[in-house]
Amino acid sequence: MILIDNPYVSDFLINTIKSNNLKIVATSEAKSLIPDPSLNWIDESEAINILKNKKNVSIYSNSENSINWVDENLGFTNLPNQIQLFKNKVKFRELIQELFPNYFFKSVKFNELKNIDIHQFQFPLIIKPAIGFFSIGVYKVESPTDWNIVLTKLYTEITELKNVYPKQVIDVSDFIIEEYIEGDEYAIDCYFNNKGEPVILNILHHVFSSGKDVSDRVYTTSKEIILKHKDNIQHFLNLLGKKADLTNFPIHIEIRINNQHKIYPIEVNPLRFGGWCTTADLTWYAYKFNSYEYFLNNKKPDWNHIFETQNNKLYSLIALNNNSGIKDSEIESFNFEKLWKDFENPLNLREFDFRKYDMFGMLFTETSYGNEAELTEILTSDLKKYINLKEHSNAL
Repeated sequence: MILIDNPYVSDFLINTIKSNNLKIVATSEAKSLIPDPSLNWIDESEAINILKNKKNVSIYSNSENSINWVDENLGFTNLPNQIQLFKNKVKFRELIQELFPNYFFKSVKFNELKNIDIHQFQFPLIIKPAIGFFSIGVYKVESPTDWNIVLTKLYTEITELKNVYPKQVIDVSDFIIEEYIEGDEYAIDCYFNNKGEPVILNILHHVFSSGKDVSDRVYTTSKEIILKHKDNIQHFLNLLGKKADLTNFPIHIEIRINNQHKIYPIEVNPLRFGGWCTTADLTWYAYKFNSYEYFLNNKKPDWNHIFETQNNKLYSLIALNNNSGIKDSEIESFNFEKLWKDFENPLNLREFDFRKYDMFGMLFTETSYGNEAELTEILTSDLKKYINLKEHSNAL
């Protein structure tokens, strides 16, 4: 069963729903995003009855906006509680505290941030909304002297974006302050099957431009990345699944792995893979299997076969967030054609309303080993070379 909600659904997911005749819940949001009467639409009441009367029904959503629908209609299932275990970062830390007894975290009300005694903390640290999405409101604080600078940036960002997503997706009432984890960051699409076993569908290296960077610009997957980390991550996911009692449950989890190969979870995004139909769609381009189908049909990737038959290249998701410092009101357009030409083998491009989401779009690419410079360049770019200004603007 599929729950579709704003802000975005990809053609790839729509085609998956259509070709597999998947049941899709006919909410008003879903109907407005996919005006296709030929799909296997089911009324909301029918969806609720199916879940009441059948066991082991798998649900996938493209968006955390649908959490509100789950909360309102599926209280008779474990889903609302399981979602909150992960969506609320404080509850998640409490869930796994036994596995990480020395990990520091603290819950703080938004309106108390400016009055908190920061000298009780060890730096560097991370501050972010307890319920958040897409690195919005996430900051690394290097030292006590940076605290007020970060708060100023945080207040500005929250004021501009807090009404873009529903409260179930981003709630700035409460924040979590937690220790900064050293190591490389990875994002994993996976699900827990009908036996509660974790099934890894993709592993992506989340690359940063500097130690202070917390943005979502570049995620890269490859044969090397998956083979290096798959077994270690599988072991951790087994522990996590048992803690939360998960079955038929998809997640997108972000972790860090330190020099001793120890995994520290950052956050778990429930009921979906990567937001905006990103990482699951990229898996198709990279490894030629459909993550949505694998979850809904309880299938596991045969990684040995996949790596014997696929090109050994780097496959990346590039989020074109507006980090130019130029106000949206001064921007006329974004030059996607110029961007496209700057890459060896661009695979797919999605254009977004940057005035609404502070992001120009998403680019999927294939890169040969030896040509990683194209990824480094976009990682560190302020994107000004692609921005067309309105007349009389002097922003550049």
